[in-house]
Amino acid sequence: MIPIDKNIIQLINDIKNKKELKEISDDFVYHQLLEYFNNNSKLAKSFSFNKKSKQYKEVVKKIRAKLRRIYGLFRESEDVVKRSSLVDLLLSKKTLNKKIITDILTTHSSTKERLPFYEDLYKKIFKITKQPKSILDLGAGINPFSIPLMKLKSLKYYASDLSQDEVEQLNTFFKYLKKKNKLFTGKAELLNILHFVKLPQADLAFLFKMTDVLDQGKNHKTTEQVIKKIPAKFVVVSFPTKTMSGKKMNFPRRKWIELMCKRLKYSYKVLTFSNEIFYVIKKLNII
Repeated sequence: MIPIDKNIIQLINDIKNKKELKEISDDFVYHQLLEYFNNNSKLAKSFSFNKKSKQYKEVVKKIRAKLRRIYGLFRESEDVVKRSSLVDLLLSKKTLNKKIITDILTTHSSTKERLPFYEDLYKKIFKITKQPKSILDLGAGINPFSIPLMKLKSLKYYASDLSQDEVEQLNTFFKYLKKKNKLFTGKAELLNILHFVKLPQADLAFLFKMTDVLDQGKNHKTTEQVIKKIPAKFVVVSFPTKTMSGKKMNFPRRKWIELMCKRLKYSYKVLTFSNEIFYVIKKLNII
């Protein structure tokens, strides 16, 4: 393992020295560096921390490219400035304003796409799982702003993400919700889902559009390990049903996750919407 010394800290800072990458947690960048050097052992032994060296510039370039592929999956269509203003506007209101909540959800591509069916989605999920008292939202992004659409009276909500800015916004929002409803508690944290050690137990966990981030174009072993480790009875995993160009996929169902559930003796139900498919997986017994 590469020791976290001043040279590594400087390397991480240089990698993140781009507007689109600055909010990624240092821990996530560090583990990307670990993986890169583990796969390039000769380079690791001779690596120069001279910022002007060819080696240094190449590593910065390679890691930035990988971070853009992973992190950019969720940030390609964000309006961060607009969202910040809307959150401030929401906090200034004495009552929870559904219109502002909807406007906040439009500032991110994934949540914007769910707006036509968000309430129906939660209704159908909870019909399978029963109304949860606690939820884990891993790789949450701004999905927790949809909590009011769940129509739950009592709820403990734990969210994780790689973005410092989004985590801070979520915690501010959670405090606001707590003032409106004493039966709600929420906490958001920076978390590298690839290396989480322990999570709070919950009735239900969300992994919305997270498998590409977890598997990084390889096999699906990482996603499987994460699902197995999540301390929740139900895990909802979602996938897009359209390509990046907007075309509908010919085969939107993911056979690999269905085969995984069969092998692990998990049961599942499938919920299909216009642009996203959800697998509601039960890790014990039968739905």
